Amino acid sequence: MTVRRPETLRRWIAAYAAATATTASYETIRDAATGGQHDKPSRSATQPWRDVLERLWILDPVPAWLPTQNYLSRLAQVPKHHLADPALAAAILGFDADALLQGTQAGPRIPRSGLLLGRLFESLVTLSLRVYAQAAESQLRHLRLHGGSQEVDLIIERSDRRIIAVEVKLSRTVDDDDVRHLHWLREKIGTDLLDAVVINTGPEAYRRKDGIAVVPAALFGP
Repeated sequence: MTVRRPETLRRWIAAYAAATATTASYETIRDAATGGQHDKPSRSATQPWRDVLERLWILDPVPAWLPTQNYLSRLAQVPKHHLADPALAAAILGFDADALLQGTQAGPRIPRSGLLLGRLFESLVTLSLRVYAQAAESQLRHLRLHGGSQEVDLIIERSDRRIIAVEVKLSRTVDDDDVRHLHWLREKIGTDLLDAVVINTGPEAYRRKDGIAVVPAALFGP
């Protein structure tokens, strides 16, 4: 395939890289990819760029979780953006290790919460869990209500529609605030929640008194 405008394609990749692990809207990503243009292209004109990036497996979004039972309302259906590898996102945005650790922000202007390093860590965890979920014939999803009042980073859904809920924290410790969305989900769906896990950077795996597991990403394995 011949890319007629490689610089345009690169800008779209950079915009999606800057939106890693977010649900940034199409309009936000389009504005980042077409900065400086007075007349913004329409969705129909720019959709082929996204399609090309997905066919090349450069974009690998995580779809929203839509439970079959009607026990959750106001679910958002937008995907969470990820590139095929978080290292690719960092390289495209021009970040080295020092820049990530210092929290420097560069590249397209994408509204984001937290530092880029934390979102790249979530993307790394997502990449690993996607592989393990596929091996177990399960699906990887995310959960977010409209407005973001409640959200869970990742949902692993089995064929029987029961799930494991996962939060990702770039931290060695986990406190009660880190698990509040997991408790909310447990209250909403009951036994359909098989387990709840926080994946972090700590030294050891353990289970909290409230039953939520804490697992360091360094212990990941098949």
